[in-house]
Amino acid sequence: MSKQIETDFRTFVKFWSVPLIFAGILFFLYSAKTGLIIVGISIFLALALKPLVRKVNSFFTKHFGTEKKHQTLSAVLAYLIVVAVIGGVIAVVGPVVVNETANFVKNFPETFEKTFGGWDGINNFGKAIGIENLHDSITSAIGSLSRDVLGVLSNNLVSGVSGIADASMKIILTLVLTLLFMLEGPALATTLWASAEAAEENKKPVIVAKRVVARMANVISTYVSRQAIVAAIDGCASGLIVFILSLFTNVPMSIAIPMGLITMLFYLIPMFGQFIGGTLVTLILIFNSLPAGLIFAVVYIIYAQIENNVIAPKIQGNALNLPAVMILVAIVIGMYMFGLLGAIIAVPIAGCIRVLIDEYPNIKTARK
Repeated sequence: MSKQIETDFRTFVKFWSVPLIFAGILFFLYSAKTGLIIVGISIFLALALKPLVRKVNSFFTKHFGTEKKHQTLSAVLAYLIVVAVIGGVIAVVGPVVVNETANFVKNFPETFEKTFGGWDGINNFGKAIGIENLHDSITSAIGSLSRDVLGVLSNNLVSGVSGIADASMKIILTLVLTLLFMLEGPALATTLWASAEAAEENKKPVIVAKRVVARMANVISTYVSRQAIVAAIDGCASGLIVFILSLFTNVPMSIAIPMGLITMLFYLIPMFGQFIGGTLVTLILIFNSLPAGLIFAVVYIIYAQIENNVIAPKIQGNALNLPAVMILVAIVIGMYMFGLLGAIIAVPIAGCIRVLIDEYPNIKTARK
């Protein structure tokens, strides 16, 4: 027995409006995902620079008085300091890496002859493992790889140029938005909270929301600032190791500072960055001296254990209060969603999620 259900036009519209609005929101988020990511990264960077802004502002207040008077100048100066440091690191590290790679390619035949005994030594090793002519096999494989690489490079040359231009535009937009959020963000947040409190008779939800947002912002700024301190210590340690090695090996003393900057930069990548930076420095040292590279690897591994178990916990403390498995899961998800940048911002975002979990009972109570 069938039943006929009658409904009016208004009910019909209400029924379909919810999924249509939801679909529209999803379409908007998908279409504007690049812009939203740029805005999100800019807000993240502005929050990350808050401790430095406070330090600069306290300096001006101590020596010149009137804290509010110097807030804008402090934000601009802190921003310029970070941009100058990043630019200086790139200017120092880039030429050294290129130069050491070029020297390795130039000296490779001589190094190859001394280390492996030339192609005769390679062929003898091949015969020992059952390969009659290892020289021809290696040469053929290198030739095939070179042709494939050249083919890929030639096919993607135009897209690569446009990709560089697109990436440059995104970087410029991120830098500009970061500075604007640093300058106008505090006043904008104050206005928004004041409007929210004025619109609500029950102030408790707004108070709770304000506290949660403040805690999340503090998680981001605290994590980034302490991570930067540990990264600087790591860079000084690796630079000192390379400097000492230069005193009794063929490693030039001039690369000590660039090698320290390399490990400092890569340390900012959670969990894996220290290994990547140490490996890269080891390879660059091997280009100059095999013993120096091996010694650095051993000493740096020992130092890394001390740093990870003593120095880093002492400085970072329980800033995030996250278990290791949650950190690893956050890094993996962030890396596969947004690449290297996602891996860097994943941990503080996980800390913000932890804040929401901790504050959930208060949020639930405030809503009631």
